[in-house]
Order: sequence, then C-alpha cells, then structure tokens
Amino acid sequence: MKTLGTHNYYVYILTNKTKTVLYTGVTNNLKERLYFHQNPEPFSKAFTTKYKFFYLIYHENFQDVNVAIDREKQIKGWSRSKKETLILSFNPTWSFLNNDI
Repeated sequence: MKTLGTHNYYVYILTNKTKTVLYTGVTNNLKERLYFHQNPEPFSKAFTTKYKFFYLIYHENFQDVNVAIDREKQIKGWSRSKKETLILSFNPTWSFLNNDI
C-alpha cells in the first residue's frame, strides 16, 4: 500500500480583471499553474485564455488528489452566488492573490 507523502493538490478559483467570470480548477502545483494561465501558449484557444482568467481569488489545499478532484467538481456545480459566498469567506475583498503564492 502506498502511503501519502507531502503531496499537495489545490482547488482554485480564478477571475478576470473585472471579476465578472469565475473559473474553478485543480492542480498539484498552484504557482506553476498560475504562470501558465498568465502565459498561455501562442494561439491558445483555452477558455481561460479567451476570457483572460489570470487572477487568483480563492484556493484550498488537499493531500489527496481524489478529494481535491471531488471538491473541484462540487464547486463547479454551484451557482455563482454560492461561489461568491465561498470566496467572501476566504477573501472578503476579492483581492488578487497571485503574488501571495
């Protein structure tokens, strides 16, 4: 049986500069993932590139990838209002947290 080490998985929410659209994702390296959201491949047609989702406003840390994936799916299924409540409980001013990572 494989034991858990110091694995880190993150569920995160990004927004655009005007905070009008939300994107929820999961990754094992939040700093690197933020870099790729901010520096997409040339001609990328990715959803996050199209809508300029660069700004981190929420994140959670998990040790188990399956728990992280389940949480991402849960949040993705929520209404905008419920996601806003979650963000406000973590980041009341909706500050961009990119430089904190």
